[in-house]
Amino acid sequence: MLDLLTPWNAIQSLIAGGGPFVIWIFINGVLLWGLSFERWWYFSRVLPREMDEMLQRWHSRPDHVSWCARQIRVAMVSRLNSNMSANMPVLLVMVPMAPLLGLIGTVSGMLEVFDSMAIRGSADARTMADGVSEAMICTLTGLAVSITGLPWLHHFRQRAREQTEFFQDKLTF
Repeated sequence: MLDLLTPWNAIQSLIAGGGPFVIWIFINGVLLWGLSFERWWYFSRVLPREMDEMLQRWHSRPDHVSWCARQIRVAMVSRLNSNMSANMPVLLVMVPMAPLLGLIGTVSGMLEVFDSMAIRGSADARTMADGVSEAMICTLTGLAVSITGLPWLHHFRQRAREQTEFFQDKLTF
């Protein structure tokens, strides 16, 4: 039973050592990973169905060369691209937000160091170590969350570009 609680205990010790900003970094990470999972689900399960439905509608049309048909084709590609790009702006904000939250925690930890030095009137190594430790834990957590989101963001943007081109090629005139 204790082995199952090991990740929870690690998270609790990070929060205790890193201060309140680590909580916000973890919330950002959970939302980032949730949106990444949603995009993965869309690309693997929903997108193939949507593409098949749109291709069937396109191929069932008798006219493929008129101006109206070309506009319908553009609208279909645009709609599919829009669906593939949904939630991408949120992911684009959340990936760099994690290290920025870590930076705020770092500044907060360093301010704690300077406050303790001002209160004591000297540079006590023990007091300084606590503040520096808080600062480094915030930095580490923010970078770790951001790094885990970068590959997913790149993958989904690349996949949206590739699938848009693939779909355009399938809509023959």
